[in-house]
Amino acid sequence: MSKFMQAFLTGLFFTFLLDFLLFLGIFINYIQKLDIELYYNILFADNQSIIVFLIFSFIIGYLVIYNKNTKITLSITLVFFVFASLSLIPTIGYRIGEMLLMKKNVSYKSLRYTFTGNAYYDGRKNIVFYDNQLKKVIILKKDTLQKY
Repeated sequence: MSKFMQAFLTGLFFTFLLDFLLFLGIFINYIQKLDIELYYNILFADNQSIIVFLIFSFIIGYLVIYNKNTKITLSITLVFFVFASLSLIPTIGYRIGEMLLMKKNVSYKSLRYTFTGNAYYDGRKNIVFYDNQLKKVIILKKDTLQKY
């Protein structure tokens, strides 16, 4: 097996663990806190940047397998795990979820109404939306909305 494939496959393993921790914190501290009905695997799959994931997989895999200085490898890997684990702290996990998932001050238009507010989560079929005029969270079906 080539060096590239060994590094990549090892990196995939560690990157999946990092992503699991990151998205677990977002799920617990943002999705569940806002009472959004969403399955964890959908959150993980729909909001994954494949380019960033592949780059991190290769870098981490190369560090773990081929870097001779184990102190550097251990410290870099530990820093990645600490940063990913920070999302498990409620305030930090909520902020990360807010940065990645929330769209502030947006407008959506249906055939009869215009909704203005914050999109908490833009899912596959629905948008969980806080309407400023109604002062409550509503679910907008994507197939009923018009393009602006």
